[in-house]
Amino acid sequence: MLYVKAPAKINLTLDVLHKRPDGYHEVEMIMTTVDLADRVGLELRQDGEIFIHSSNNFVPDDQRNLAYQAAKLLKDRFNVNSGVSISIDKQIPVAAGLAGGSSDAAATLKGLNELWSLGLSLDELAELGAEIGSDVSFCVYGGTAIARGRGEKIEHIAAPPSSWVILAKPTIGVSTAAVYGGLNLDDVKHPDTARMVEAIKTNDYAKMCGTLGNVLESVTLDMHPEVSSIKEQMKRFGADGVLMSGSGPTVFALVQTEARTTRIVNGLKGFCDEVYAVRLLGDR
Repeated sequence: MLYVKAPAKINLTLDVLHKRPDGYHEVEMIMTTVDLADRVGLELRQDGEIFIHSSNNFVPDDQRNLAYQAAKLLKDRFNVNSGVSISIDKQIPVAAGLAGGSSDAAATLKGLNELWSLGLSLDELAELGAEIGSDVSFCVYGGTAIARGRGEKIEHIAAPPSSWVILAKPTIGVSTAAVYGGLNLDDVKHPDTARMVEAIKTNDYAKMCGTLGNVLESVTLDMHPEVSSIKEQMKRFGADGVLMSGSGPTVFALVQTEARTTRIVNGLKGFCDEVYAVRLLGDR
């Protein structure tokens, strides 16, 4: 059995530039990994089949699963006769805006590259990942990067200043398609991506916290007031910076001291079941 770590990501910025002719949205966003991860186990099968087992019942165990799609893509593209049993120990909340499914797919690509002796480079794996989902390419690399296009064009940047990250996910599901569908690009405040890059480059924590921005946030907050409520509580408890990740519903807070992190986590637990305190990873 080969085990691969699949870390979650957060968006420090998420900007949507325009709708493309192919129906997708052109994005520009800064993503970074955090120390909350699924554990993906891969075991060779001689019967050529792909099987998925997850510790979370809400994770599909068929072709809807992105890890399944990753295995199938490699198997078909490179005429692999072997199969694989994929076990996913879920620690990242499901459908949370933290790229859990994409990270599992990326971990599967990397693990099967080794298990099936395919000899592919990270760049080649990231290119294949783009065929599975928008965040998979970033998750293949990890670290911190600007993602453009549909999210598959990756420019690596330095790790952000070290920080605690508090993640809070309300017990609701958010449809990414519905959020993008409700976005009016004539009426949004675009985040300052260049300023965020500068804050990270100069290791300016206060500037980073002050430059957090996500154009999808206003749409999700309008649809789900409980997300807005979590944001307000985090601010009230003294977080340095607060933002929704992806299309939501998870909200994260950046905090520099452990004592304040504990206080915010305790304050949130009263009305939010899934609360995590982790560290920024940031490095590849």
